[in-house]
Amino acid sequence: MDFTITTTSALPFDATVTAVRDALADQGFGVLTEIDIAATLHTKIGETVPPQLILGACNPQLAHRALQSEPR
Repeated sequence: MDFTITTTSALPFDATVTAVRDALADQGFGVLTEIDIAATLHTKIGETVPPQLILGACNPQLAHRALQSEPR
């Protein structure tokens, strides 16, 4: 079972991250959290993996509307 949504970018990693942040901002989303998976795994268990980030994005207007219709 696959739980991911993927796309491929021809840009280098750092440029891709910038492009994603810009695209999110264009749609009214801000990045509230950032988890650097590669750095965390290296620090915690000494493993080296390719660069990977989890960006926790939020659109305040959409979040407010969602909470109004379902507060739980």
